[in-house]
Amino acid sequence: FLFSPQRSRTPVYVLSGGEKNRLMLAKLLTRPANVLVLDEPTNDLDVETLELLEEVLLDYAGTLLLVSHDRTFLNQVVTRSLVFEGEGRVTAYAGGYDDWLRQRPPTAPAEVAPRSAVKTTPPPSTAKRSRRTFTESHELAGLPAKIEALEAEQRALYDTMSTAGFYQQSKQSIAEVSARLDVVEAAIAAAYERWEFLEALEPE
Repeated sequence: FLFSPQRSRTPVYVLSGGEKNRLMLAKLLTRPANVLVLDEPTNDLDVETLELLEEVLLDYAGTLLLVSHDRTFLNQVVTRSLVFEGEGRVTAYAGGYDDWLRQRPPTAPAEVAPRSAVKTTPPPSTAKRSRRTFTESHELAGLPAKIEALEAEQRALYDTMSTAGFYQQSKQSIAEVSARLDVVEAAIAAAYERWEFLEALEPE
């Protein structure tokens, strides 16, 4: 799991967020089991660790149930997707995310309710928005570049923390880099959450 012999003897409390996740995956995947349940396993992983995780999971002989926002990861690893389609329905589709996009049924037009059954529309301030504003569309277009820049900084911080002699620096220097990594990782998570929210809205 990409830990050097020297790094494997490092106290856990000084590991970065990504290294702690890698350690948890190592502990999980080296234990005998025929079912694995993983929630966002790709969070805080660099590209090299992500490739290793994909390789290990592809070789895994048991059943794997996972939740992930990483569509490429889903396309690479899963053989079936369980999709929540509303009104309590969960439908299984063969393949990953892109396979689901090709197989999903077209959205049916909403039926017109009888006049007697029409409910009063709530005020705009409380109604759930379904359309994306022009400003939000502009924001959505810029999110991939923002996420890419944040993830590049995240990788650079990981590289810095994995260099020989990093932990021989002063505690303040180590803490500053670790704190910046926490800020970047929180920003990445927030950007992905915002991306999913904006993408779910229909453009005006």
